[in-house]
Amino acid sequence: MSDPRALIALLEWYDAVGVDAVVLEEAIDRLAAPPPTPVGEAPPRWPEGGEGAPAQGLSPRPDRPVQPAPAVTVTLPDEGAVEAARAEAAAAASLEALREVMLRFEGCNLKKTATQLVFADGNPAARVMLIGEAPGREEDLDGRPFVGRSGKLLDRMLAAIGLDRSSVYIVNVVPWRPPGNRTPSAQETEICRPFLTRQIELVDPAVLVSLGGPAAKALTGSADGILKLRGKWQSYRVGERDVPCLATLHPAYLLRQPLQKRLAWRDFLALKRKLDEIGG
Repeated sequence: MSDPRALIALLEWYDAVGVDAVVLEEAIDRLAAPPPTPVGEAPPRWPEGGEGAPAQGLSPRPDRPVQPAPAVTVTLPDEGAVEAARAEAAAAASLEALREVMLRFEGCNLKKTATQLVFADGNPAARVMLIGEAPGREEDLDGRPFVGRSGKLLDRMLAAIGLDRSSVYIVNVVPWRPPGNRTPSAQETEICRPFLTRQIELVDPAVLVSLGGPAAKALTGSADGILKLRGKWQSYRVGERDVPCLATLHPAYLLRQPLQKRLAWRDFLALKRKLDEIGG
């Protein structure tokens, strides 16, 4: 590939879809026994990571059998897991307590493949709460939502209407990264919903903004696509009051479809007008 810009674009695409490791054209059997040594010759030295090399710390000798990897237990995403999440989330009296509950929670299988919990970022006392779908690779490594390319674009969008991370609170519907950045399943979203609901209750924002279709559907329950939902004010019940809720396009979508930034700009202008109306 002679064009460096095309190579950079390809690498960025790989990163966006979750390709974060390099493999060879042919798989390496790292548990394979070495080939027999001819009489009179010294045993071969395996090159580091070479073809047929045994796994690090393991010996192919028959007197040192390979120990099986420990079994990983998984949780079936059923109503019982959802009820457990609801009960534990409802018992959290603060955001810190809720974070501790989520760190201990074992009812979502995404936790077993993610690096860490991605709880939130920003100011919990802010008037605006932004809700995305799920962490990506950078977020999974950093522990905060929207820190990759999408996050940088989101920061610029907020700055355009006079906001920054000190004046918003950012969370995701699902707080653990799905493998390969895949879309969370309906069951995974449902299991994590009580945690999002409790976060909204504890933050008690003046305005909710859903970033992308999955987040908008999680808040409104609508089956419409984001292009139909965006730009329309709806309400979300928090305690004894209805909170204005606005859906807009996800920054990752805008990176793929830059012409749609004009729609997101209209939505953020509507957000600014709403904040001016509310005051405070």
